[in-house]
Amino acid sequence: MNHATLPFRPVFIIGAGRSGTNILRDAICALPDFATWPCDEINPIMRHGNIGMDHDRFTAQQATPAVAQFIRAAFTKEWKRQGKPAFVVEKTCANSLRVAFLNAIFPEALFIHLYRHGGDVIASARKRWRGEMELPSIPYYWAKTRFTPLIDLPIYGWRFVRSRFRKATGQAEHMSAWGPMSPAMLSLNPDASLEEICTRQWVDCVSTASADLEQMDDTRTFPIAYEDFVAKPAEILDAIAQFAGAQVTSEQLQMAAANVRTNSVGKGATVLAGCDQAIRDMAQPVLTQLGYSD
Repeated sequence: MNHATLPFRPVFIIGAGRSGTNILRDAICALPDFATWPCDEINPIMRHGNIGMDHDRFTAQQATPAVAQFIRAAFTKEWKRQGKPAFVVEKTCANSLRVAFLNAIFPEALFIHLYRHGGDVIASARKRWRGEMELPSIPYYWAKTRFTPLIDLPIYGWRFVRSRFRKATGQAEHMSAWGPMSPAMLSLNPDASLEEICTRQWVDCVSTASADLEQMDDTRTFPIAYEDFVAKPAEILDAIAQFAGAQVTSEQLQMAAANVRTNSVGKGATVLAGCDQAIRDMAQPVLTQLGYSD
């Protein structure tokens, strides 16, 4: 598929939900020549033309010419609104299940793979599934609505209400859906524990992204452990800038790294230790693959 040359380079942060993609995006976009969307995620733009799929595992086959043209045009429009920066950064977490899809649409894109200890992700994701960390509704959802194609808006409105209804009425301990949805998640037992749901979600997002990224030229991919990023943010940001070919100063790196904290690191092993053996067995191969000792 041939595409017109973009006057900027897309940069996708690929990571499971609750892996630190927000703070990494914000830090990168504090550097000159990097900008992002004024919205937490743009899943409706990514799903336009494929909204009927009940999961987020898109392959290159879903990147039809019409879909690719729509998404590339949306990025170009946002690039203009942001003052025509050299790089447009995007971090929708469901993209971890559709790297091949993105690569088919943006063959010029760079991919940063951010991963985090599964226990820390599961602990945080549980809160989101329970609705304990819902962001302020009016500004947050208005920003999402702005970037939802009008024709798709009623579908997302219904899904939003449906996913929260049983939780709001006390019929369930958690929402029916939150974050990236993998095909395997659809096959879980209806009585699956929230820990199993969160673990399945993390495992599928990380393993799928890793497998897809391994098929790409390594000059376009950059893996980062969340723990390394928060421990030495200026150093990691410098490496990212070099990876992208951007020129930054030490002062700019220090300013961009100023709000990065380490206080959410270190509970992962304890969280997993409290889970059933089947859940620990599900998580362990991916933990090992990523280099975590426990």
